Amino acid sequence: MRARLDYNTAMHALEHLRPELNAGLAAFDLTDEILAEKLLDYLALLEKWNKAYNLTAVRDVHEMLIKHVLDSLAMHRFVESGTLADLGTGPGLPGIPLALAKPNLQVSLVESNGKKCRFLREAVRSLGLKNARVIESRAEAVPESGQYDLITARALDRLAGIIEVGGHLLKPGGQLLAMKGVQPDEEIAELSADWQFHSSHRLQVPGLAGERHLVIVASNPANPHN
Repeated sequence: MRARLDYNTAMHALEHLRPELNAGLAAFDLTDEILAEKLLDYLALLEKWNKAYNLTAVRDVHEMLIKHVLDSLAMHRFVESGTLADLGTGPGLPGIPLALAKPNLQVSLVESNGKKCRFLREAVRSLGLKNARVIESRAEAVPESGQYDLITARALDRLAGIIEVGGHLLKPGGQLLAMKGVQPDEEIAELSADWQFHSSHRLQVPGLAGERHLVIVASNPANPHN
């Protein structure tokens, strides 16, 4: 109970972020008040743990709101339900914001760093996330081949590198959703015959300068990779 009270105290200190958070959620057509509360809870927890465990290089909580939470939610329209593995999730990005926004989505938070996994377990517990679980492992070692509709990676590697370590997790016809800055034409050209470029979408993230793109790559059922 003491830990919960401490974390609630930290959350109340973030009330100044609520107007910008609400505006960002409205831009994404996400207007659930409970979602906003949970996202503030997550930010409070992340800020608290980051001081001791160095979970992210972003220190300012306002920057965390823009660069982490809203940036993660910018892809929510392309995710509805099914199973998603978030590779190299770090402190739960984009997996935790997506799990909060999409209760019908089953999210596996894949992370090999022990400190970050301890934070992830506490976040899942504290936020009451029934649709998220933590897998402490390198992506290539996750023994769940062919079990996921989607994999995502926010800042992990080039497209081919993400596929190399995590492509085995996808079902036939499953998709990689990769968050990128500028349109990664060279990375798309590198894709092997086992993978098909599906689409690219320029995302608008409220408060964030610079380009953001979501690149969708589908596994080719005609060339099974598992």
